[in-house]
This record gives sequence, C-alpha cells and structure tokens, in this order.
Amino acid sequence: MKVDVLLGLQWGDEGKGKVVDVLTPRYDVIARFQGGPNAGHSLEFNDVKHVLHTIPSGIFRGDQINVIGNGVVIDPIIFKKEIEGIAQLNIDLTNNLFISKKAHLILPSHRILDEASEKAKGKTKIGSTLKGIGPTYMDKTGRNGLRVGDILTASFKEKYQTLIEKHETLLCQYSDFKYSLKDYEEGWFEGIEALKKFNIIDSEYYINDLINTQKTVLAEGAQGTLLDIDFGSYPYVTSSNTISAGACTGLGVAPNKIGEIFGIFKAYCTRVGSGPFPTELHDETGDKLRNMGHEYGATTGRPRRCGWLDLPALRYAVMINGVTQLVMTKADVLNEFETIKVCTKYRTPEGEKDIMPYCLETEIEPVFTELPGWNQEISSYRTLDEMPDALKSYINYIEMKVGVPVKILSVGPNRDQTIFK
Repeated sequence: MKVDVLLGLQWGDEGKGKVVDVLTPRYDVIARFQGGPNAGHSLEFNDVKHVLHTIPSGIFRGDQINVIGNGVVIDPIIFKKEIEGIAQLNIDLTNNLFISKKAHLILPSHRILDEASEKAKGKTKIGSTLKGIGPTYMDKTGRNGLRVGDILTASFKEKYQTLIEKHETLLCQYSDFKYSLKDYEEGWFEGIEALKKFNIIDSEYYINDLINTQKTVLAEGAQGTLLDIDFGSYPYVTSSNTISAGACTGLGVAPNKIGEIFGIFKAYCTRVGSGPFPTELHDETGDKLRNMGHEYGATTGRPRRCGWLDLPALRYAVMINGVTQLVMTKADVLNEFETIKVCTKYRTPEGEKDIMPYCLETEIEPVFTELPGWNQEISSYRTLDEMPDALKSYINYIEMKVGVPVKILSVGPNRDQTIFK
C-alpha cells in the first residue's frame, strides 16, 4: 500500500484541515508529519467551526487511527487544551490517537526565546507566531532537544532542567527582555501528564506495519510549500520541511512508499506575517478578498494579506512536491468579482520571467492576465455541472498553465460544500 500526502501549495491557510476531514472516510490512518501549534487547521461541520493545532484533522471521523509523527513539535499546554475541547464533543481519543516517541517537546523557555528573538529583530522580524517552534527545531538539529519518549524515563526532570538552564543562559543576551519562567511554565507539567495517557509509540515501525497490512494512510502537512525551510521564501519561512519529502522524514516512510500527492491552493493568495508577496493587493480589492474570505489566522487571529493567484509560484510548488491532484479551495470567495486577475509571470530587472526567482525581495512586478468572473453565488452548488461557465474556464486555465488536474473544488467551509471533479 502507498501513503498519500496532502499539503499546501502556497503560504499556508489553504484549507488543509477541511479537505483532510472530507477525505478521511477513504483512509484507515491520518498522520501529521511536521509543524506544530503554529498551524491552525480549521474544520466546519454541523455549522460549528473547529480548529486543530497538533492533532490530525481526521480525528472527528469514525474509528480512523490518528498519528502525530516524529516530525511534529508538541506544546503540552496547547495539546491538553485541544484534547479537552474535543472531549466536549464526546469523542474519546485514548484509543485512536498515537504519538511518536521521537516528536520533540516545546518547552516554556522555547516560547520565551521565540518572543525575545522576534522582539530584538524589530522591523526585520519574520512574523513568528511566538509558539516556540523555531527554537524547538533549533534544539532538535542542535541535538539538545527533549522528546516525547523522554517523559517516560526516570531522568526526564533532570533533562528538562538542564535544557531550561541552557535557555536561561541564552536569554541573558536579551538584556531588555523581561520574563517570568513560572508564568510560562504554568500548566506545562499538567500537559505532560495528559500526554502520558495516550499511546506513545515507535511511530516509524507502527506506520510501516500498517502499510504492510494494506492499511490506507493519508499524511497531513501543515503550513505551505512556500514556507518550507529549504524551498520557501527564505528567511521568511517556518523551521520544518513542509513539502512532500517531509512526509518521508516526518513519519519514517521510504520515498517509494509515497502514492498520490494532493496539492491544495486557494483560488487567490494569502499570507500571514512578514515576507515577500508579489501579488499582494494594498487596495479595496485586497480588503474585499479579506472580508469575503474571513481571512484571519486560525492560530494568531492576525489579518491575512491578500492578493491574486500567483501561477509561477503555484507551478513551482507543484514541481517541488510532485503533485498528482490539485484541490482548489475558497472559490466562493470570488463570487462577487466581475473580473479576476491571475499572475502569469514576473517583470524583473533581467526581463520577464515565469519562474520563481532566488530572492522574491528583489524588484518584482507581477504581470497579470484578466479573466471573466462568474459574479454569482456558488456555495449551494454540489456538482460541477451546476457551476457557471466562467468558473469552469478559470479552472481549465489553471490546469492548462500548471499541467495538473483540479480534482476537488471547495465552495464553502462546511464538509458538504465540496465537489469532486
């Protein structure tokens, strides 16, 4: 059996949570392979919105197995709150949620370091969610990290204190930054006790055993391709590999075990935080996209920057990930536009280019093609035949330019507002 991968093709917030929830009935296992509580996966059903930060988005469906892989970083405080929120829906996770021993823990001092570092950068700040993600991954690569498996050892408290002391030494360089470790630490050890109630496993063996017994697996990514630490708009990126290759290292799955790769993109573009955004709109159109799309971060609540669809960036993401099927979300946000623009190339000092440059912060001007909008409500439609011709033409244009078919179309936040092409 192969592992299918679902991931974002833009700067995150593409609607991965909803699509995973919709696809979950097709799979036996849903597995998160990277990221942490800086990601907010929103799902909506029965007219209630749910936001997940650490737990896979298949958790609300049936008896599917949900795995938090080794590539994920976990904040015990946020994890505990998430568990408590799900428990209010009478969902018992103790039997179908599995956590990798090799997943790293976010310490209270990681969050302090994140805040201190971001504050010190001033105008050059990256736009961190201040969840401690970056410092945690730094400790992971620096071979200092604390992992979930460590909480089961007798030396856990000693390891914790050693790492805290290291962080306090680092914090001395931020002389103007004041903090109280006790305030950040509140509830952290309670979160550790909550973690202990779940199935803590050698996830790489577990996942591969499931594959070998013909179980179907969907690997769920967080953030988006353009935030990948290696291939994103560096340095305004996250600290993990958000691309399809990250599913291999984040779950312990061999490359030849990867099957379909679902790439999700919005019908337009958004970005949260700092960093280059070639098609960003600083006008009434940008405001309209934000308001129509309710574009505010699920994790931070920050207003998202909005702009038209960027095809060079989308082609780049499709190439890097080896996408086999496209999923277009939020088509309904464009309901009230008579015309829609799409960036087809960039105008640069070296001439016009239709590929992503090494540095997006150089002088880049998007070159747009204007297409007719459908200018009508589509959120109640449930088949492609019902869709206006202008929307069909928009989809066909994207498929032609990108070279991969759009197989799923989302026309609203609810589960049932999904069309399979």
